[in-house]
Formats: sequence, C-alpha cells, structure tokens
Amino acid sequence: MTFNEHNALNQTLFLDMNAGAHTPAGLMDFAIITAQYLIFLLPVLLLGLWFWGGNARRTVAFKALGVALFALLLNMLIGMVWPQPRPFMLGLGHLWIAHASDASFPSDHMTVFVSVGLTLLLDGAWGFGFIVLSASVAVAWARVFLGVHFPLDMLGSVLVAACGYLALSLGWCSEGVTLLAWAERIYRVLLARPIRAGWIRR
Repeated sequence: MTFNEHNALNQTLFLDMNAGAHTPAGLMDFAIITAQYLIFLLPVLLLGLWFWGGNARRTVAFKALGVALFALLLNMLIGMVWPQPRPFMLGLGHLWIAHASDASFPSDHMTVFVSVGLTLLLDGAWGFGFIVLSASVAVAWARVFLGVHFPLDMLGSVLVAACGYLALSLGWCSEGVTLLAWAERIYRVLLARPIRAGWIRR
C-alpha cells in the first residue's frame, strides 16, 4: 500500500469514527472524560505503587515512568521530523474539545498509557497492566471520536511505546538500578517524616 493509500485509509477511518452533530450528549460526555481526564489516574497509580507497593512494585512503577518519558521524547522527535497535521488542521470532521495545532502523530496520551501499561504487564504487575492497557483502548477511541487524532496516530503510539520499553529494558540492569537507588535516597530524605510515621513505606 502506498503512502497516499495509507493516508486515504487513515482519513476514511477517522471520518467513520468521528462524532457527528447528532451524537448523544451522554456519549459525548463519556468521551470527553475519557480523552481528557483518565490520564490523571496514571500518576495516582504509579505513586500508589511507589508509596505502598513494596520493592518489586516500586521498581516497576519507576521503570514505567522512565519508559513513558523516553517514549514521549521519541514522540517529540518524530513530530519535529514529520509534523503530521491533526484532522481539524486539515478541515476534516468535527473537533469537540480545544486542542493546540501541533503534530498529530503519534498521540502523547496513547503513548503514555501504552508505555505504563506495557511495563506493568511485562514486569510483574500484570493485573494493573491489563487494566491500563484496556483503558488505553478507550482513550484511543475517545481522542479519535472527538476529532483530536487520526486512528493511525494510535497505532504509531503503540509502536513508539514498545520501542521505548525495549530500549529501557536493555539498559535497565546497568543504569536503571542506579537511577532507582538515587530516587529512593531522595524520596527517603524528602519524605522522612511520613515514612517514620508509617504512612508510607520506606
């Protein structure tokens, strides 16, 4: 399939998924909450694993954060090299939430969800990983539905997140363990009082 054929398919899929003028208000509200606010649960989850999850869960939370940050860096580089316009920048479909006119490919939201979910799934916290990856499907749908992204932006995010996980996993034994140790030292200094009080784990 040529680039133009891929592009045409991407736009056709987008127009099929994008919400129209007669979309029910309840479905629109669900999509907006999913697209804009569900991501705020991820730092809550990672902090919970860090504060109360024990050594194994703390390690996977720290690695998940690292994978997400590295994958976002890859997204930024891709956007600089190939700044794919968003649908509304091309006059396609309907835009239902405000968004900056920046690069569409890949989706930062989807990249973060897949980065965190994939790391949790493959590094021992598989239950949390399954939940996060399941939520990522809803986020991907919602952001296309609301006119912010093309469907292939989401596929690109999955690939970027997988590359980010692979890259950090290859260097984790040497660099990751050292960074984790530094993070734990800083954590124990800054939060010494609640640690002594037993509110959070040492």
